[in-house]
Amino acid sequence: MFRKVFASIAAVSAATLVVAGAASADVPTFESTATVREMVVTANPLATDAGERVLRSGGTAVDAMIAAQAVLGLVEPQSSGIGGGAFVVYHDAATGTTTTFDARETAPSAATEDRFLGLGFFTAWQSGLSVGVPGVPRLLDVLHDRYGARPWQTLFTRAKTLAQDGFALTERTSSQAAGLLALNPSCSDRVFFRDPTALAYFADPATCVAKPAGTIVTNRDYADVMKALAKDGADAVYTGPIAEEIAHAVQSDPAIPGDMTTADLAAYDVVERAPVCLDYRGHDVCGMGPPSSGGLAVGQILGILEGFDLAGAGAGDPLDDEVVHLFTQAGRLAFADRNLYVGDPDFVTVPAEGMLDEAYLASRAALISDTDMGTAGPGTPPGEFDPTAPDATAKTSGTSHISIVDRWGNALSMTTSVESSFGNGVMVHGFLLNNQLTDFSFTPVGSDGTPVANRVQPEKRPRSSMSPTIVFDSTGAVELVTGSPGGSRIIGYTAQSIVNHIDFGLDPQYSIAVPHYQNRNGSTEIEVPVPGVTLDYDAAALAAQLVACGHAVSITSLESGLSIIEIAPGALLGGADLRRDGTVGGR
Repeated sequence: MFRKVFASIAAVSAATLVVAGAASADVPTFESTATVREMVVTANPLATDAGERVLRSGGTAVDAMIAAQAVLGLVEPQSSGIGGGAFVVYHDAATGTTTTFDARETAPSAATEDRFLGLGFFTAWQSGLSVGVPGVPRLLDVLHDRYGARPWQTLFTRAKTLAQDGFALTERTSSQAAGLLALNPSCSDRVFFRDPTALAYFADPATCVAKPAGTIVTNRDYADVMKALAKDGADAVYTGPIAEEIAHAVQSDPAIPGDMTTADLAAYDVVERAPVCLDYRGHDVCGMGPPSSGGLAVGQILGILEGFDLAGAGAGDPLDDEVVHLFTQAGRLAFADRNLYVGDPDFVTVPAEGMLDEAYLASRAALISDTDMGTAGPGTPPGEFDPTAPDATAKTSGTSHISIVDRWGNALSMTTSVESSFGNGVMVHGFLLNNQLTDFSFTPVGSDGTPVANRVQPEKRPRSSMSPTIVFDSTGAVELVTGSPGGSRIIGYTAQSIVNHIDFGLDPQYSIAVPHYQNRNGSTEIEVPVPGVTLDYDAAALAAQLVACGHAVSITSLESGLSIIEIAPGALLGGADLRRDGTVGGR
């Protein structure tokens, strides 16, 4: 039934630092440098440079992350920043322990379950109702206290300097701003960039034309925030004048006012949680548990695929139609469970252990046949859980990812986000507020009156798809650090990167260059090949083969932002996603 449409990919010869070089018309090319001891991969070259400078000065993975995140919030503001939240998976080489940190935004204490009832997504997104209490500033503080080595105040220097002296606006930021501005009825009647400060920062306020790529931008307000963070730590954002500005901006939103208060900001805490881990073909894959669905869904996809010989089925080809079929069916099953069971574990009982139970996943895998199963229903995993109704909404995301390994072998995987592109569109003191609360279900109960696990509740954290992941080899040593932005597609991007590594032996850069495919329990999505960015393949032929097996197929743009580090014997291999502005740095 199945036949290949793509020739087998051979992994590139062992290199130490793999960086994207000049690309041909169809296939990316690569360059290598001498052996490196430490590495950072981000979605922007200025952020990568900031992290690399800190590593070079003797900083830890956490120190480098703080510097990189501070720069990302300036140069890639549509994706992450101190007005947003994040999840971190961290491995401490000295103790051999792996833990996770939940810096997801929280709903204000005044939030009610009917917060978004009757609202369309755009209306809710571009309002004060969508803003959650940010988690990134407190996360930086907490992680530095635990794992930092360089002086805290030095880690914001690069971001402060760039904000003061200026940086070139990227094509990605410019085009995303232009795309949103084009959705407005007129320049004077704006849904997007309704905030005059944000409009003037990203566009010509008289014409609403986005500033072109290459425009030199300064942000003295952001530089002031960096100075305040350096001096007073995270309290500079959660208390005092900046906190008052955030609360005021939310409460006076020109679209729909929100209800966040300075007390909500002052009460925010980062939560340390145990990682969610699953054995996949002798590799321990550890990710973020609830309120993120990422670790569970990635784990379920891999656990379901455990019983299938992907490498054998595809004869070494990750784009073989049988491989794609199996992967997408596993995705259907994982999303069916995700949509029903996952919410903030401090508010709902999530059957996390049962969802990754080996026998349960084998029973789910048995549902896969040679034809597309159609919309999958949720299973009944072992263990306790609350009766809930499903929330199948899949939202877009303004998100970024950072992967770091330092000279001591500490490993950090961090996915960081303001939710949709440019967050909720309001700028406070040089940074954008998030719209993470739109990740909650807009409907609090199902058709039968059963509550939705991911419904809005006061001080609750919305469900996420962020999937920061660290993979360990059979000896327990770190083998792979991976993760991606991309909304609910993050789950598929991350799982595919692990399959490409373990099943097909691809190095990070080639793994990223393999075109994407996935199914979120709807249509099967396969990626349009991008010359110079992805490997070339016959997408139409693959689609035809899948359609013959019952799939409804969409050939579309799948804009991941994978940042991957592989710890190979005597070397670090890095891969950065050319679908965005990803770069690798190491020494």
